[in-house]
Amino acid sequence: RFCLPLVLASLPTMATGEEITPALQDSWGDFWLFRFFVNAAGYASIVVPGFLLIQYFKRRNYLETGRGICFPVIKSCVFGSEVKSVHQDDGSLPPRAEPTESSTARQVFKLLFCAAGLQASYLTWGVLQERVMTRTYGATETDPGEKFKDSQFLVFMNRILAFTVAGLYCALTKQPRHGAPMYKYSFASLSNILSSWCQYEALKYISFPTQVLAKASKVIPVMMMGKLVSRKSYEYWEYLTAALISVGVSMFLLSSAPNRTVSTVTTFSGIVLLAGYIIFDSFTSNWQDALFTYKMSPVQMMFGVNVFSCLFTVGSLLEQGALLESLRFMARHSEFTAHAVLLSVCSACGQLFIFYTINQFGAAVFTIIMTLRQAFAILLSCLIYGHTVTVVGGLGIAVVFMALFLRVYARSRMKKRSKKLPPGETPVQKV
Repeated sequence: RFCLPLVLASLPTMATGEEITPALQDSWGDFWLFRFFVNAAGYASIVVPGFLLIQYFKRRNYLETGRGICFPVIKSCVFGSEVKSVHQDDGSLPPRAEPTESSTARQVFKLLFCAAGLQASYLTWGVLQERVMTRTYGATETDPGEKFKDSQFLVFMNRILAFTVAGLYCALTKQPRHGAPMYKYSFASLSNILSSWCQYEALKYISFPTQVLAKASKVIPVMMMGKLVSRKSYEYWEYLTAALISVGVSMFLLSSAPNRTVSTVTTFSGIVLLAGYIIFDSFTSNWQDALFTYKMSPVQMMFGVNVFSCLFTVGSLLEQGALLESLRFMARHSEFTAHAVLLSVCSACGQLFIFYTINQFGAAVFTIIMTLRQAFAILLSCLIYGHTVTVVGGLGIAVVFMALFLRVYARSRMKKRSKKLPPGETPVQKV
C-alpha cells in the first residue's frame, strides 16, 4: 500500500537531487500527492455509483415509464424540468438594478457598503487562511504545538456554511423555477472542491503573495478553457493583458530571493498545486457559465454546487476517518475552532456580497473592487507575516495589476460599443 506514494514522492526528489525536509514532510501519508489520490478515490466512490444510476435511468427511459413517490426526485436529479433558455451576453449575471429614483448619496453609500463588505470578507479570509495553514496551535515554551494538516476539512467547513446560507436565501426569497438536472452541478462542484483543496495545500509550500499573483494569472487558463469548453473567441487586448500578467508574475517569481532552508522539491510542489488550482478553477467558471443557460439565479447556482460539495467532502472525510480526527483537533484547540468558523463565515458572506455588488453596479465595478482586494491582501500578508518583496518583484506586482485594470477598462469600452451594434450583430464573447 505504500509503494505507490513512495515512487511518486521520489520522482521530484530524484529530478532535483535533494531530499524532502523532515519539517515539511513528517510521513508519506502527509505528502500532498498521496492525499490528493486518497481524496480523489473518496470522490470516485460517490461519483461512479451516481454515474451508473444516471445511465440506468436514462436507458430505461424513466422519464416516460417512471412512477411512484421517488419519481419527482429522480426526475429533478437526472432529467430536470425545463428546456434551456436563450444564452445572452453576460447571461450568467442577474439583471442589474437600475437606480431610477435613487439619490446619488444613496448610491455612493451602497457602493461603499459593497466595497467594505467585499474587502472585509476576503481580506479576513486571506489572513485566516494563511494563519491556519502555516502556523501551529497550542504552542508553549516546552511544546512547539501542532499544525492542522487536513485541507479537505476546511473545504467542507466552507461549503457546509455556504450551503446553509444559500438554502435559507432561496427559501426566504422568490427564485426562478429551477429546471437544470441536479447532477450537472456535480461537475462544477468536483472541480471547485479540488481547486479549493489545492489552494489551501499550496500555502504549505509557497508564500501567500505568490498565491495571490498566481490567482491573477488564471486569466490565461480561463481563456484556454473558454476555447475548449465554450468555443469562445477573444479580442486582441485580452491576449495582450494576459501576456502582461504572465510577464509580471514571472518578474515576481524570478526576483524572489532563494531560501536555502527550503528545498527545490518544496517549490516544485507549490507550483504544481497552484497549477492544479488554476486549471480546476478555470473549468469551474466555464462549466457554471454553461449551466447558466438554464433559468436560474446565482444563489441557486451557489446552492446546487454546494449540495454536491458537502456530499463529496463529508463522504471522503468519513471514509478516511479524517472527520473525527479534525473534530478532535478542534476540541483540543479552541483558537483553531474560532479561526475555522470565521473562515467559513467570511467565505459565505463574501459570496453574497459578490451577487449583491454585481446586481447593483455591474461586473466592471466588482472586478475593480476585487482587484484592489488582491493588492491589499499582498500588502497585509507582508505586514502581518513578514514576507519580503524585492524592487523587481514589486515592479512585477505593479505590471500585473496594471494589466488587470486595463482589462476592466477595455471590457467596459467593448460593452458600450456592443450596445451600439445593429440588432443582427453580436459582440465577441469575453472572459
